[in-house]
Amino acid sequence: MQTRQLGNTDLHITPIGFGAWAIGGGGWAFAWGDQDDADSIAAIHEALDLGINWIDTAAVYGQGHSELVIRKALEGVANRPYLFTKCGRTGEKGQPIGKCLQAASIRRECENSLKRLGVETIDLYQIHWPEPDEEVEEGWATLAELQREGKVRWIGVSNFSVSQLQRAAAIAPIASLQPNYSLLNRKIEAEVLPYVAANQIGVIGYSPMGSGLLTGAMTRERIAGLPENDWRRNNRNYQEPLLLRNLALVELLRRIGQRSGHTPGEVAIAWVLRRPEVTAAIVGARRIGQLRELIGAAQWRLTTDEIAEIESFLVANPGA
Repeated sequence: MQTRQLGNTDLHITPIGFGAWAIGGGGWAFAWGDQDDADSIAAIHEALDLGINWIDTAAVYGQGHSELVIRKALEGVANRPYLFTKCGRTGEKGQPIGKCLQAASIRRECENSLKRLGVETIDLYQIHWPEPDEEVEEGWATLAELQREGKVRWIGVSNFSVSQLQRAAAIAPIASLQPNYSLLNRKIEAEVLPYVAANQIGVIGYSPMGSGLLTGAMTRERIAGLPENDWRRNNRNYQEPLLLRNLALVELLRRIGQRSGHTPGEVAIAWVLRRPEVTAAIVGARRIGQLRELIGAAQWRLTTDEIAEIESFLVANPGA
């Protein structure tokens, strides 16, 4: 699989990375329901077999559990992928999630992530959310210190606005931005993408399929049956009035994909990757077989006419 340089770093990453949010399992505020670790490990191994060379996780995913599962999955793996993780969301398993970007807290998070992942250096360490806003400078300065100390190779941010990116860049260079970007969320197109392009900041988009809604596997029945501990039950894209529009969008993606043998999910990911500012997309998987239905998006590109067809639908059926 071809790779792309991430911003101004020496990391050359595949257009699709393995997203480890859902494999954090149940028992925390933003869980995707219960998860079998054996399934998670099998999904990670499949990702590596398919040529994916990076995994994105966060300390808060399962409040540490996702990182532990990744460590177990990589035991004995010779050609190890890059490991990206995040800080700024605190709390032990079962405790409320806190928001903190203070130096001591970030250093503690970093040490804990290093231990859980079983590595001496994190390839990309990111501020998960710019919250509290007044601590952004302290948090970013701490990441820069961790980079100088060799605990992390590169430092990035997630969910930052242009003004927050500018504040961070005044302290230390930003390697990457991780924004929410999909057919259901285009907020970054107006200001954020032009800024990162002008400043050589890599972009790794998360939720390119709208947290699973655009895979083509979601039906009204399946959505109604989501477990109580699946955070998506309360996501407005999974509820009316947006659900009717979103399922119609999925059918359009299905028709476009069928013309060239691709799934709706692949069309959704390819749409995200159509932007030259976007280096790669994070694609989650919870069991073996899921990534095989999506990996085609890493190389395949939508035609100009297909992009226009999707745009026409979005203009005629705007989201909230």
